Amino acid sequence: MFDIGFFTLLKKELLRFYKVAFQTIAAPVLTSFLFLIVFSSALSNRMVIGDGVSYINFLIPGLIMMTILQNSFANSSSSLTQSKITGNLIFILLSPISNFKIFLAYSLASALRGMVVGFVMGLAIFFIFDYKIHNFIIVILYSFFGSITLGVLGIIAGILTEKFDQLAAFQNFIIMPMTFLAGVFYSVESLPNPWKTVSQFNPFYYIVDGFRYGFIGHSDFNPYIGLSLLILFFLICSIVTIFFLKSGYKLRN
Repeated sequence: MFDIGFFTLLKKELLRFYKVAFQTIAAPVLTSFLFLIVFSSALSNRMVIGDGVSYINFLIPGLIMMTILQNSFANSSSSLTQSKITGNLIFILLSPISNFKIFLAYSLASALRGMVVGFVMGLAIFFIFDYKIHNFIIVILYSFFGSITLGVLGIIAGILTEKFDQLAAFQNFIIMPMTFLAGVFYSVESLPNPWKTVSQFNPFYYIVDGFRYGFIGHSDFNPYIGLSLLILFFLICSIVTIFFLKSGYKLRN
């Protein structure tokens, strides 16, 4: 099923972020640590979390997942946009690789980058803070489906955009606000209406909330229902992406 063409494209995407690991892995981890220091120092005595959970324990998994999501999206979206600008995307489209394998190579590479960044950040945090994982399986499942879903969204963004300033607008006005407003720094249950209701229409909220449950055993929404919604969202995004690849929309002109 998976031939040399698929593995070659996957290897290209993996090497793309591995060769500049200081920029693609170390820099996001450092940025998240700065968020952790600033928000924990400013809000640790002001935020009240249920079930006796400290604010810093509440904040850490949210920051890890936010970093995973943003880096997964950045990997596939920037790769496709760069290939369109430089003109080498045509060599991928003309190769005997099916649309599904192209989709899978880009999305898996993005998922791996997101999970590597999340693992490095989590490992660094465990050396500094006394931290335990409540449900390791939930953490892995949310990490994988969250990162691969954002990788798929990155492919969609890369297809729709034609230059980097359009991609930056997509990331700054859609992806970043949705991740920041997903309950990373606060509990959605503490919001007044209508903001609490609006937040429940944000798919990233269920990713962050379920991932947080895997760490601290506390969530605002049922984590198993949230995982089902996440998988459904991933399947919908995947169908849209494969349709775009098959139709050649903004790729073959």
